[in-house]
Amino acid sequence: MKKAVGWIVLVLLIFYIGTNPGPAADVAQSLGDGLANMFRGIGTFFQNLAN
Repeated sequence: MKKAVGWIVLVLLIFYIGTNPGPAADVAQSLGDGLANMFRGIGTFFQNLAN
């Protein structure tokens, strides 16, 4: 069952990217920016911890 749900989600994701490439790119960029900010914050935390 988990495998089937995973395949369905993958197919829907590919369909969304194929039919709406602009908004899909915006979503991907937002996720990337969020991850970068999170790791930057973790780095700042450890930098301040070391001082």
